[in-house]
Amino acid sequence: MGEAREVMDRLTDAVTTHADLKVLGELYAEDAVAFTPDEGELRGRDAIVEYWRSMTEAVPEATFEVLHSYEAGDTAIDEGVYRGRNTGPLELPNGETLPPTQKEVRIRGVDIATVREGRIVDYRLYFDEMDFLGQLGLLPDESF
Repeated sequence: MGEAREVMDRLTDAVTTHADLKVLGELYAEDAVAFTPDEGELRGRDAIVEYWRSMTEAVPEATFEVLHSYEAGDTAIDEGVYRGRNTGPLELPNGETLPPTQKEVRIRGVDIATVREGRIVDYRLYFDEMDFLGQLGLLPDESF
């Protein structure tokens, strides 16, 4: 196992099984950049940790089932299923906060992390945001 794989595995653990913002902060370089479907581009460790804080509070007992796991040089890639119940407030990109829905979510996604000197410098997260919002019951009913 290379450095990128080890860091990605620690990231997954710190976001799900053993949610820990301190560990998350240690895993990202100070000038790291992240791209997410719901928040877009995040610049800097603090912004990225804040993103994860919001997610770990919204779905505090989440799990991640790895379906495919790869490492190529300084980059680790995971495809998997994120599962949990929305028992905490959900912060929206516009600054609004929604109360917990108490609904279960199951989101298939892909994480890509590029690591240098033991820290993530570039992180990309892909998941279907509309599927996520639909599972939470936050989309309008489209019946005709």
